[in-house]
This record gives sequence, C-alpha cells and structure tokens, in this order.
Amino acid sequence: MKHIFKQGTDQAAPVLLLLHGTGGTERDLLPLADRISPASSVLSVRGNVLENGMPRYFRRLAEGIFDLEDLVFRTKELNDFLGSAATEYGFDRGNLIAVGYSNGANIAGSLLFHYQGTLRGAILHHPMVPVRGLELPDLTDVPCFIGAGLNDPLCTPQETEELDRLLQAAGAPVTVHWERFGHQLTSSEAAAAAAWFNETFNV
Repeated sequence: MKHIFKQGTDQAAPVLLLLHGTGGTERDLLPLADRISPASSVLSVRGNVLENGMPRYFRRLAEGIFDLEDLVFRTKELNDFLGSAATEYGFDRGNLIAVGYSNGANIAGSLLFHYQGTLRGAILHHPMVPVRGLELPDLTDVPCFIGAGLNDPLCTPQETEELDRLLQAAGAPVTVHWERFGHQLTSSEAAAAAAWFNETFNV
C-alpha cells in the first residue's frame, strides 16, 4: 500500500496510523499527527480503491452504503500491511493508534470490529458504523475518541450514538466530542482529540 513512514523522536510513544478521507492522500493528516503527538512515529497510508479517481479504503455501493464484501477484504489487506510495515520499520505492532477521518475513520472502525489487538486505541473523526450484526472482539483497554457533528449530513448523531454503544458494549472506553460544523474536521475538534490523546496515553 502506498504510504509514508516518519520516524518519531520518542520510541516509546504510540505510533500514529493516519487514514485519510475520500479523495485524500497519505499527506493530508500529517499536520493533524503533529498536533496530536509530535514525538510519535507516523505511518500514513493511502487507500487502495479509486472512486471516480478519488482514493478510498473500500468500495461503496452508494453514499452511506458500504460494499461489505470489499470492506472485509480491504480491512484484512490493511491489517496484513500493518504487520509487514511493523517488521520493515521496526515499530511495536501493539502500540498503534489509528487517526482516521470520514472514510479513513470507517476503515479504522472496521479494524476494531474485525481484529482483536490490532489497535491500541483510535481517534475517529466523523465515522459511521462499519458493519452491523457482528460480534465484536474484546475491546477492553482500547480507548476511542469520536469526533462528531450534531448537524453532520453524512454521519447523523444517531449513527454516532450507535457506534458509541457498540464500542462500549465491547468494553472500549469511548469519549464523544460534538461540534456543529457538519462533516468538517475543525481545528477545535483536532484540539479536543489532542487533549484526549495526551490525557489517555500520558504523553
């Protein structure tokens, strides 16, 4: 998978896995990583699927309707890639925190839903429920931050609340931060994510 790896200054700090939104690239969230944990190593991955020329992490059938077969396939592809990247770059595979926006937050959520132990925690900006009717793995001690919009047209408050419930039912400690800027990832939401990260992981 096309990606950037940037070595951090603190080997013990969590490694940030950056996952962009639809139409983004592996460079989009680098400023966000600097804000959240400037000392961390960063692995930023570009989605392998193109939709009208725009990179994504998995196909969808229509807006808000995921191609679930492709989602499962691409989630496994990303999970496998994380293992090989950890070997190649020498980072601790068990010390990965996903930072995803929109489509990137959805694939991060799918990693949480499908693979126990793949993430130490997650910052999900404007995610949806990746798949329903699945028994989630044990997510005890996998803290999650959800940035959401009270007026988000793509990811409704009900969707956010459902994802919150599902994660908490699997044992994950969840913090939801609400804003009123639609589907935008704002500076104040990024600041809230950074504050949560520093408090949660004592960085």
